[in-house]
Amino acid sequence: MYSACTTFAGMKKRMTFITSCLVALAASAMPGIESHALGDTLSLSEVTVTAIKQSADLRTQATALTVIDRQEAERNQAVSVKTAADLVPNLFIPDYGSRMTSTVYVRGIGTRIDQPAVGLTIDNVPVMTKENYDLDLMDIARFEMMRGPQNTLYGRNTLGGVMNIYTLSPLNYQGTRALLEGASHGTWRVGASHYALLNDNLGLSLSAQYGSTQGEFTNRYNGRRCDWERQLGVRTKVEWRNNDGWYLSNVASLSVGRQGGYPYEWVETGEIAYNDTCFYRRTSVTDGLTVRKSLTDFTLSSITSYQYLDDNMTLDQDFTVHDYFTLTQARREHAVTQDFIARSHDKTEGYSWLTGLSGFYRRYRMDAPVDFYDYGIAQLIEKHANDALPEYPVAWDTRSFKLGSHFTSPSWGAALYHESTYHWGQFTLQAGVRLDYEHARLNFRSVTHTGYSILKGNTGEVFAHEAIDIDDSGTLNKDFFDILPNISLTWHPWVGKNHTVFFAFSRGSKAGGFNTQMFSDVLQQRLMKMMGIGMQYDVDKMVGYKPEKAWSYEMGGHFECWGARVQSDLGVFFMDCRDRQLTVFPPGSTTGRMMTNAGKTHSWGAEFAMTVNPIELTHFNISYGFTHATFKDYNDGKVDHSGKRVPYAPMHTLFAEASQGFKIGGDPDKLLTLAANVRATGDIYWDEANTLCQPFYAQLGASISWKQKHYSLQLWGSNLTGTQYKTFYFVSIQHHFLQRGHGRSLGATLRFNF
Repeated sequence: MYSACTTFAGMKKRMTFITSCLVALAASAMPGIESHALGDTLSLSEVTVTAIKQSADLRTQATALTVIDRQEAERNQAVSVKTAADLVPNLFIPDYGSRMTSTVYVRGIGTRIDQPAVGLTIDNVPVMTKENYDLDLMDIARFEMMRGPQNTLYGRNTLGGVMNIYTLSPLNYQGTRALLEGASHGTWRVGASHYALLNDNLGLSLSAQYGSTQGEFTNRYNGRRCDWERQLGVRTKVEWRNNDGWYLSNVASLSVGRQGGYPYEWVETGEIAYNDTCFYRRTSVTDGLTVRKSLTDFTLSSITSYQYLDDNMTLDQDFTVHDYFTLTQARREHAVTQDFIARSHDKTEGYSWLTGLSGFYRRYRMDAPVDFYDYGIAQLIEKHANDALPEYPVAWDTRSFKLGSHFTSPSWGAALYHESTYHWGQFTLQAGVRLDYEHARLNFRSVTHTGYSILKGNTGEVFAHEAIDIDDSGTLNKDFFDILPNISLTWHPWVGKNHTVFFAFSRGSKAGGFNTQMFSDVLQQRLMKMMGIGMQYDVDKMVGYKPEKAWSYEMGGHFECWGARVQSDLGVFFMDCRDRQLTVFPPGSTTGRMMTNAGKTHSWGAEFAMTVNPIELTHFNISYGFTHATFKDYNDGKVDHSGKRVPYAPMHTLFAEASQGFKIGGDPDKLLTLAANVRATGDIYWDEANTLCQPFYAQLGASISWKQKHYSLQLWGSNLTGTQYKTFYFVSIQHHFLQRGHGRSLGATLRFNF
């Protein structure tokens, strides 16, 4: 972690590797190597994906994308956005903390707390809060990642892109599926789903799964595993369609999760050891209704959702064996979203359009107290006071007290958006704009009741007693309005060939808001100021932050040859980001963290991906992303960080996979498949000064699968090389902490399909 991340020799090797891959990509795109020796028949999935806002064939669009089908997802144990992220160039979702910490980085864009930089939809329904991003799903049919700003069509918090997940449809697939999985560290998962046609037009599905793990990391203080987990998920889907152009889908889900946490290692000791309770509990309910009516010239669609979240994060915030303080963050949130879309039918020539009107309302109530204990009072309060005025030392009345913080936050937003497309010959011009308004309000109350005595020197005699009774409340309001345009030009250079070259220009935005975690610090600093030490925070300045905005410029292409047996994608991008949102620790002896707007950053880089299926049952896949993200203008008041790398955003991401299947006895229903993959990430800088980083690292995975008509058995392993790496680094009360990555894991997955 403390080594230099990049050397000239290492960079030269990586650039040589990249160059060779680009040459291969260019070769795959040339029409001269088109071959039909093996025929042009394509194997289509049994799944029909119903996309509302985009063309059915994304590879003809002016966007950088990765599509993962069901077979690829199952082969790589991708059951959520976090486990699928490794397969996507320049997408990084580190696995640390708990399922609450679903931090997403793409192309150097991303933040650790509050609003996400990448959107997520599941069966066309947007997920409003990133605390609900990390969900395990049964029967993922298709995973899409569209990189680059997608705000014009998808709205708030899609500055870095949008992830779309589609699950199996009971109208297109019928049967019963089940799985049983066991793996290292006492991990197991069981699930079942059933898909049925109630009549020719009506389908119903029900799925349920339960998973558990004993955990991998041990808290040395009590000898217990700290990252244990229990997860339950239930989903139902009802779909109906008729010959008059009506389609209706309703998806309802329940997720219940219980976790330990947090396996943070104190760098000074090299051990995970803390004395207080840590856990994360989450219950979420979502119901999404999609209604679509196809008319003569266009289609009308409505997407409506209700989302409920009840979660509680409690942690020993100092992560040491000392009694400093404990944080609880308990929240209940209700959200409603509505999107109306009118879209003309797809055309190969002439004009087509899409117009939408969307809105949301969300309201959460949160209690976030910080409990100070004996050691924290002595080190963070009494020591500072006594160092400042040793002749009159202070002694706290009790050896524990509470800094109470209570919030309610209603917010709402509305947007009108339009996109026009004109096709002529080999060219497509597309332009769109979104008018977006959002209002956020925070009602807060900060409370503490405590006191201390002032002593006369070392005599122990009480000179005076001071009671502290703080009960502050107030309301903060913020309004945001933005205009988010996009324009793109697409060229299909060879008629009749599936090749697309594009240029895209767009403006993206990530919502602003409030730092609720800062209120305990504001209260703590006010308490210390009353004692004549510390500083007084400006509430409005410390707890509010502005939207993050970026202009994005991108060139790329999607290419196919050899009867679509070779598919490749290539792109380069540049992002000029303003008011960059950055997670920092405020000045003073504080207990929390805050979001701030950190000037300007620039991100530029390249991406490529290639899939090759040369013969039946043989598959090769490689994807690589390069991002160089630096501060162009950021001074934290102490140091000018201009020119430094943006922390937590990796420079390189790589995924490579090869698989070979064998028909046993020539029977297509008896298949043996061998597969191996490499996942690599790095370099990742941990701080704005670029003094600490995680160097580039790679992990090896492999599997062997036996599949018959009604069942399959997969034996798999991840990180078989036992690579040691770090996934997270932070500082708390001047102590340095990190989380280790997962080690070697072996598992077996048994699937049934009737």
